[in-house]
Amino acid sequence: METLAHNFFLAAYVLALAAAAAYVAQPLWPRIAYRTAETTAGTSMTIAARSEPPAFLAPFSTGASWLMFGLLTLSLAFRWAATGHPPYANMYEYTIALGWGSSMFYVIFERVYGQRSLGAVLFPGIAALFTVSLVYFPSTVTPLIPALQANRILAIHVGMMMLSYSALSVSFGAAVLYLVQDGRRRFARLPSAALLEEIAHKSVLVGFPMLALGIALGAWWADSAWGRYWGWDPKETSALVTWLIYAGYLHARGLRGWRGKRSAAVLIVGYVGVLFTYFAVNLWVSGLHSYAGV
Repeated sequence: METLAHNFFLAAYVLALAAAAAYVAQPLWPRIAYRTAETTAGTSMTIAARSEPPAFLAPFSTGASWLMFGLLTLSLAFRWAATGHPPYANMYEYTIALGWGSSMFYVIFERVYGQRSLGAVLFPGIAALFTVSLVYFPSTVTPLIPALQANRILAIHVGMMMLSYSALSVSFGAAVLYLVQDGRRRFARLPSAALLEEIAHKSVLVGFPMLALGIALGAWWADSAWGRYWGWDPKETSALVTWLIYAGYLHARGLRGWRGKRSAAVLIVGYVGVLFTYFAVNLWVSGLHSYAGV
């Protein structure tokens, strides 16, 4: 089952690369094409005409994203069956789970808003994440240390953190595109600035309470595993700072009326906090959360 789970992940990785290419190609497709036309005098001349992306790219990118999500679901299910514990006890498993969650929230938001442009930001990121996992993180199943053997708490706490990061990845993608649009309709093939701001806000409303719940459950788990609810461990501190950034975004937007580039910039800073918590703290900062290794 371990091998089968890894093979499903490899297939999902190929689809992530294909989906990333298709999503990026759609907004970047050349707007001007040149064709030859006959004049009334019988001669030919080259004229400029508006060019649209090939019709197959849109359904292909959506289909690839759904199929990738399905394959990741199978990979995680078989990995869980092979290991006997939730599939996010090390960096290899957690990376697959994060890609699964990000693709899930993406396809939901694409279906709700009918916008594929976010995929041009999210899927290259997912493909890069999977590349790092394949190159640096071993897929070998290893025994869990005692602190990780409380499966129910592990499943809920780490699952909430993973889902919150996944939802917040959508807000990051929307914030990046908002800045690309420069707060207006700069590029016709991208969503309007107002729609991007709405998507960013809605995804934070989904991810923020999950992040809060994940941190609270982590404190509960810490008390049972280490005898204290909070110890300012690097992972705890980094997650709290990230939560405070998103809390600041919601406060500034709701009570101070922050909109536009300032809000987008805060969301990007918040996601830098997510990435720091996910990568830097796990891999390069020693602490109690170093138990997962790679």
